[in-house]
Amino acid sequence: MAIATESVAIYWDFENLHANLMDQAHGQGAYLASRFRPQEEVIHVETIVEYALSLGPIAINRAFANWVSFNRYRQSLLQSAIELIQVFPPGANAKNGADIKLCLDVMEDMGRFPHITTIIVVGGDSDYMPLSYKVKAAGRTLVGIGSRRGTNQHWARSCHDFKFYEALLAPAVTATEAVAEVPAPPLAQVVAAEAPVPEVAVQAAVPLDEMRALLDLAETAAAQRKAARELVGKAIARLAQNRGETWVQKARLRPFIKRIDPTFEESSYGFSTFNEMLGSMGDLVEVRRGEFDHELRLRPSATEPAT
Repeated sequence: MAIATESVAIYWDFENLHANLMDQAHGQGAYLASRFRPQEEVIHVETIVEYALSLGPIAINRAFANWVSFNRYRQSLLQSAIELIQVFPPGANAKNGADIKLCLDVMEDMGRFPHITTIIVVGGDSDYMPLSYKVKAAGRTLVGIGSRRGTNQHWARSCHDFKFYEALLAPAVTATEAVAEVPAPPLAQVVAAEAPVPEVAVQAAVPLDEMRALLDLAETAAAQRKAARELVGKAIARLAQNRGETWVQKARLRPFIKRIDPTFEESSYGFSTFNEMLGSMGDLVEVRRGEFDHELRLRPSATEPAT
């Protein structure tokens, strides 16, 4: 029997994080005053999932909430393959009981699935402190995620590692800035690269429909380059944050990208190999020989804020 890969399980007290972010954005009590109305989308779900993927493959991704008011998150939740658990509040002013259900599920899953080595709890309540004792006693790694203002500090300190939601947003922003500072090649240059035909000859010999096809191909190539740069920049930034160092092992990059996007293939971005893809980003990615493997980092010039 094959040994299962060490995996990650995420348990979301979704309403807890959403409520804290709503109160931070609109003032204390903002969520409570609107909890039974359609809620705006304030959680960047993909950011938390990407962080979890940097720790290992996700085996369980389960979120607890009264989903009646969270329809606007539908697309993000579906794309992140999150299992939704409906928890109805027993009264107008009562808690929905998500924390109790979450804790019970964690305890049950640890007993059933020995390959789950990392438990991530998304929520900032002190109610989770007893759970932390049980998870650590079982020999699993416990990671907490919560907002800065809404997280109980005793709960945060009881975890092996705790990430503030606001801090997790930083690598994605940095990677986006890095991409934005390096403009895509002008359309004329891309056309020249894709089809090195003299301009006069093109005008004389290429029919209008073929010219439009060439322009479409050029625009697609430019979009592919931009998407590839954004993906690589985001992945390196996330791995660097998780490691606490600027340089990351090259061997870890592609598996992490595959965990972010299981459909990833270099050919989808116009490259035949991953090395070729990285080689096209010399102005974004710096390479050096490490002790055991080549290492990568985003060039400092690419991550400096635009002036």
